[in-house]
Amino acid sequence: MNDQGILVVVSGFSGAGKGTLMKALLEKYHNYALSISATTRKPRVGEVDGREYFFVTRERFEEMIAKEELIEYAQYVDNYYGTPRQYVFQQMADGKDVILEIEIQGALKIKEKFPEALLLFVLPPSADVLKERLIGRGTESMEVIQARLHRASEEAAGMNSYDYILVNDKVDVCVEEMHQLIQAQHNRVSSNLDFIEQMKQELKKY
Repeated sequence: MNDQGILVVVSGFSGAGKGTLMKALLEKYHNYALSISATTRKPRVGEVDGREYFFVTRERFEEMIAKEELIEYAQYVDNYYGTPRQYVFQQMADGKDVILEIEIQGALKIKEKFPEALLLFVLPPSADVLKERLIGRGTESMEVIQARLHRASEEAAGMNSYDYILVNDKVDVCVEEMHQLIQAQHNRVSSNLDFIEQMKQELKKY
């Protein structure tokens, strides 16, 4: 069987609980690596460079684009976000399944370049629950929350391009569903062509 890790893209509306899911998945299972994005936005309180993001200047980010050091990048609310190539492929070579938590624009670019990537979209049980979660954070004004809900309405158009949806109602249930979907991807025929060929050759002996 193929020991190479797979590339998993997780997207979802702001407030759908992607961060909570990722944290719970990584605590429960140890074969995952969460890719760290580079961004030009300023760190929020408590964020550490190299942990939540690689915080870089716009000049450095544009240099990374020019040198093709990113497997995808996008501009979102006046800032760049992108996925560093070297980190991702090193982790996959080491047998880790690498999860990219990125928005739709970047996810669709990944699917174009890497058709074998698994795309998962995290949803709340309803739009009302999404609004409640955004308000419950207590970190943003109603104006910002309204902008996020409007953005979610626009993003919903891209959901059909994903492989699976995950409804994040109970975190532990959603984590288990996510894990099962990712592990099933390892058994796809297209991921095991060498093993299949080996089996065919071995069977010819009989």
